[in-house]
Amino acid sequence: MTRPTWISSAQALAALLAGSIFGLGLSMSGMLDPVRVRGFLDVAGDWDPSLAFVLGGAVAVAFVGMFLRRHLRRPALDTAFHLPATAPVDTRLILGSAIFGIGWGMAGLCPGPALAALSLGLAPVMLFITAMLAGMTIHDRMAAPHPGGSRP
Repeated sequence: MTRPTWISSAQALAALLAGSIFGLGLSMSGMLDPVRVRGFLDVAGDWDPSLAFVLGGAVAVAFVGMFLRRHLRRPALDTAFHLPATAPVDTRLILGSAIFGIGWGMAGLCPGPALAALSLGLAPVMLFITAMLAGMTIHDRMAAPHPGGSRP
């Protein structure tokens, strides 16, 4: 069964509620503060382990969600679960992960918290979002299939 191109108002409301709870949690946990995030990532220096609890909470919630998914026929507001296809670990995945981690460490932000931090109106956050969107656009253009089905 294919996914509909439109979403119902119940789905939109559920997404808004989930996103609002996610953003509130990011804000309350300190994930919107780049200094705190860099302190967590600085394991060789003045390490701040407090965000490990945030990550532990995220893993626990994801674990519960995956457990429930295995026991449900379908989600409450859709006809089927839409899971990503599995792919082997390859050079692109490793390099992309490394670049993501380096960017996270340099900026102290990753996409979710950065979007939530837009509400603060800070110039560095807006610059990060602009750079992130530019990087996504460049990637999409470079990864787009070329005539004949080959990629660069």
